[in-house]
Amino acid sequence: MKFIIAGLVIILLLLQLRLWKGDGGVMEVIALHKKVKEQEVQVGVLEERNHQLEAEVQDLKNRLDAIEERARADLGMVRKGETFYQDAS
Repeated sequence: MKFIIAGLVIILLLLQLRLWKGDGGVMEVIALHKKVKEQEVQVGVLEERNHQLEAEVQDLKNRLDAIEERARADLGMVRKGETFYQDAS
C-alpha cells in the first residue's frame, strides 16, 4: 500500500512539474500573455501613426497650399520672384 501511495505522489509531483514548467505550461502561458499585451500596445502606436499619415495624405490630395508648404519646407522650393535666404545657424 505504501508503494502505491508513494507512486501516486511521485506521479502527482511529475504532473505538477509538467503543468508549471513543461510545454504549454502555466509559465509559458503567462509569458505569452505578456507578449500579447506588448504587441497590442505596439499595434496601438502604429495605428495612431497610420491615422496621422492617412490624414496627411488626404490633406496633400485635397489642398494645393499643403503641397506648396511641404515643397517649401522639405525641398527648399521658392516661387518666381521670391528670394531664398538660408539661415547659417
